Amino acid sequence: MSLTGKEIQGVILAAIALLVVGALPYYGSDYLLSLGITIAMFTVLATSWALFSGPTHYISLATAAFFGLGTYTTGLGFESLPFWSLVLMAGALGAVLAALVGLATLRLSGVYFVIFTLGLAELIRQLITWGQNMTGQKGLYVLTDFTEGNLYMMLVALASAVFLVGWLIGRSRLGFALRIIGDDETVAAHSGINTAQAKVLLFMVSGAVAAMTGAILAPRYVYIEPALAFTPLLSFQVVIMALLGGVHRLWGPIVGVIPFTLILETISANFPNQVTLFIGIVFLIIVYFIPRGFAGLIEQARSWSQSESMA
Repeated sequence: MSLTGKEIQGVILAAIALLVVGALPYYGSDYLLSLGITIAMFTVLATSWALFSGPTHYISLATAAFFGLGTYTTGLGFESLPFWSLVLMAGALGAVLAALVGLATLRLSGVYFVIFTLGLAELIRQLITWGQNMTGQKGLYVLTDFTEGNLYMMLVALASAVFLVGWLIGRSRLGFALRIIGDDETVAAHSGINTAQAKVLLFMVSGAVAAMTGAILAPRYVYIEPALAFTPLLSFQVVIMALLGGVHRLWGPIVGVIPFTLILETISANFPNQVTLFIGIVFLIIVYFIPRGFAGLIEQARSWSQSESMA
């Protein structure tokens, strides 16, 4: 399938942006690099979340479950296995867990699916806590030679892979099927689309990416424990960032990730007790004022500009 002129232009711009972003460890300060890791992490998580929830309209709060699974995969195996193999293993485990959860729950809809995915992270956290209490172990140390720059470059590479996968899915029959499912799942089923299979496949992609992100970031935490690895706040942050940017465009989530992360960092540093309040306010703003996110506002501004130029 040949590329259109607009798509070629997008690829060129993406390549230039990747070069600029990838050079951050060489010209940025330690603070900028730390901030870059956080932005890269949320870009990967929010974009992979949007790949599933954008076209299907299923709100998943399972990100923390997959992320924590990835961190513990690295924590348990980094002393005996190569790091790259642990990242791949985490992705495989995330995909398997997503498949099991998807087959069991994707027939649910609305609030029932949301509640189940939120409880998944808590269930896994409690199981790991119980297992550690049985062995007398409270957490895991992850001591490696990786620098902040190494972790950042791995996240940038993973983000690039997620964007590529998302772009390919959007041009595939699976992407077409998912758009029909999002518009009307009943119509999609009557059209011969295997709706359950399509949703499970995309949920597996989202779960695998989140688990790989957790595996990459485990060395950054040095010491991991269930409360850190499976924090529910992560799931809510990812959802809000994706919705703020706009889930109907592949580039939408990153438009929400960058400003949200910068403001969140400022509030966390100066008003640490008001973080939850800030997240709640942003969610209300999205629901009432920008339901299609920043991407929707950008597209609306473009349409107004084109209408004025034609008038």
